[in-house]
Amino acid sequence: MSDYAPLTLHVPEPSARPGQQTDFSYLKLSPAGALPKPPIDVAASSTGTFAQGLIRVLDDSADAVGDWAADIPDEILLRGMRAMLKTRAYDARMLIAQRQKKTSFYMQCLGEEAIAIAQTLALRQGDMHFPTYRQQGILIAQDVPLVDMMCQVLSNAADPLRGRQLPIMYSYKEYGFFSISGNLTTQLPQAVGWAMASGIKGDTKIASAWVGDGATAEGDFHAALVFASVYEAPVILNVVNNQWAISTFQAIAGGEHTTLATRGLGYGIPSLRVDGNDFLAVYAVSRWAAERARRDLGPTLIEWISYRAGPHSTSDDPSKYRPADDAQHFPLGDPIERLKGHLIKRGLWSEAQHEATRAAFDEEIAQALKEAERHGILGSDNRPGAADMFEDVYEHMPEHLRRQRQQLGI
Repeated sequence: MSDYAPLTLHVPEPSARPGQQTDFSYLKLSPAGALPKPPIDVAASSTGTFAQGLIRVLDDSADAVGDWAADIPDEILLRGMRAMLKTRAYDARMLIAQRQKKTSFYMQCLGEEAIAIAQTLALRQGDMHFPTYRQQGILIAQDVPLVDMMCQVLSNAADPLRGRQLPIMYSYKEYGFFSISGNLTTQLPQAVGWAMASGIKGDTKIASAWVGDGATAEGDFHAALVFASVYEAPVILNVVNNQWAISTFQAIAGGEHTTLATRGLGYGIPSLRVDGNDFLAVYAVSRWAAERARRDLGPTLIEWISYRAGPHSTSDDPSKYRPADDAQHFPLGDPIERLKGHLIKRGLWSEAQHEATRAAFDEEIAQALKEAERHGILGSDNRPGAADMFEDVYEHMPEHLRRQRQQLGI
């Protein structure tokens, strides 16, 4: 006869399923301006409050408050607004293209636009981004040609990657955008390695790596943190916690009883948790972390709190596992609407400007897609040929591949 009750297994559950209303009290929010800006050389052991709280700049009245609000140029805010509107319009158009069977697959960043765009504007040319598949804003913020991006999604004859990557897995060395990997979290140790190489060479460039909340449960995440900490790599480690990994709630990855930002503390990495739907907060914290890295003070881990407002991908139906109206009730709101409210209140923007800009981007993107479609769409004959698989692999093609190519008659 045992003195103990039978053991049980705890399986985390979201606070609501379809047909229910989500209780977002689990988010542990802090008032805007409540958390101060720590010194640039802060020790990891002193950032516990920042890893458990939430850095916010915009309050409920659309005012910018607190230490983090200082010295953010108006031009950055306006560039950010335009880039977010353009990214959302791009996503909407490419989603329609997928539904029209012009491409096989697409992934939006709906509701998360501020994170990638604000950080891009806080970094410098020559820095290297190691993104996931939801950071297209990095490219749009740098004015990468839309037609090139669309041709990659369409996998057509003008695809810059010649059909060798899945749609939306862009790669642009000239824009500091490392090739996206479909294998989750591989980009994190790659970014740390790149940053270590920058330190070995005595360079001034830094790296920025991106993962989602679910990917923090991968072994590569922890391996990357070990190397980043030990070698004090000049890298920003971004965790975008949009609450859902495919169809799994963020608690499954370990975010139920603590924050994901606290994982960095155990490795001796200064760690912060930030409102990812607050453009000003994202820019200010990214600028701070970049300054730390550039001053040779090592890595920073940042957990960005946001919400995946759309499906995980065009292959996903979120109504099967979460309330359909969750995004409307998310307490941190929509990043575009929040920045719009702040800019209008300060006289830097207007409803008329907002609508005119949105309409102009819709037209620009529609025209760009027409141009991209001239090079082919899914199922057309206008696409990379079989001969392309033999190119750009070896500097000099080995004899056995040359024979294989001849056997194919190409």
